[in-house]
Amino acid sequence: MKRDVDLLILGAGPAGMAAAVAASASGQRIALVDDNPATGGQIWRTGVNAPNYPAAEKLRAALAAEKNIELFTATRVIAHTGAHELLLENPLHSWRIGYGQLILCSGAREVLLPFPGWTLPGVTGAGGLQALIKGGMPVHGERLVLAGSGPLLLASAASAKAAGAQIAYIAEQATATDLAAFAMQLPRWPSKLHQAVQLFDRHYRSNSHVVEALGNGRLEAVRIRHGDTLIEVPCERLACGFGLRANTELAQTLGCSVADQAITVDNLQRTTLASHFAAGECTGIGGNELAQVEGAIAGFAAVGRLPQAQALFAQRQHWQRFADLLKRHFALKPELKNLPSADTLLCRCEDVPYGVVAGHADWHQAKLHSRCGMGACQGRVCGTAAEFLLGWPTPSLRAPFVPARVASLLPAAALPSAVQPVVE
Repeated sequence: MKRDVDLLILGAGPAGMAAAVAASASGQRIALVDDNPATGGQIWRTGVNAPNYPAAEKLRAALAAEKNIELFTATRVIAHTGAHELLLENPLHSWRIGYGQLILCSGAREVLLPFPGWTLPGVTGAGGLQALIKGGMPVHGERLVLAGSGPLLLASAASAKAAGAQIAYIAEQATATDLAAFAMQLPRWPSKLHQAVQLFDRHYRSNSHVVEALGNGRLEAVRIRHGDTLIEVPCERLACGFGLRANTELAQTLGCSVADQAITVDNLQRTTLASHFAAGECTGIGGNELAQVEGAIAGFAAVGRLPQAQALFAQRQHWQRFADLLKRHFALKPELKNLPSADTLLCRCEDVPYGVVAGHADWHQAKLHSRCGMGACQGRVCGTAAEFLLGWPTPSLRAPFVPARVASLLPAAALPSAVQPVVE
């Protein structure tokens, strides 16, 4: 079966929610699609331990009040099946959806860099740990080390501490000079002043990075380089996150231009492909405030309400300056390219060591000869790591974009006319 809408929005995080609300007054048929079981994206993720996010609740209420917005949760984009048409799949059904305009709000993912011991049980991503805690995973009394770069380390530490974990060490690779410069400029964004306070946590160490996770069958300690000194910190959990990487692969597959690891957009959030817009972290990492403003601009622009879109330009510039500040002061240092040893697994899905992958000229050759990037994550983890470690650009996607049911991929796969996809 095929459904048609005027405006399709992919991603129901801050940008996607704001885009749908902004566009709703037009009366057009709007579909908001997300692969998570609820709206909010990763930053406003729901769960038994998740805090209340007033901005998220306000947008959720606005979405529920608009009758021309259909919300499809737990729904994934499987393939690009034709001009202005995508194949979608949820736990029960698959169907094609046609659209007049598309807004990509595909967000970002954690950058996870390989290092010896990173596959030990007890080692997770920083954002991954935060999501698990919000979902109810117990960490009370566990000693936790966080390592990597950026404000996500502090946010994850705060979530873990609130759940009863003991913060043993926070290793931030940025220098003390960069952190001081970052903190001094935060008063320009009063809502971010709490981040300046967090920088003075007694466990927070600049110019530090993980070297190795240690343990026999499970994580027992972490070896950290702090300046020129190596130290070992006993712990039960290690959460690593080396920043975020915009999810640009679907945009690339559709034909949108990408530059500097982000979807290229103009001042109305239009991509280089006609009738296709993008907003939020997929156009550059900047936080939920910038994502909301960009989403609203894209929503207004997609339905032709240009004065309303233009009225938000100054607000967007305000938060773009904060995004630029983050990028400047938390850029990854070149020495992190030495984290993996030759026998450290780079591709965990297919068990391919870093040394095997690094022996090839580019991603395409490495994939052909080693199966790197051909597992369940389709290179989203190892490909992102190779982008930093080896300078290889992230490839575009090939259908199916994510693991899918065989029936969904068959030409005859369609919903009976009496059966409708799950709609909230």
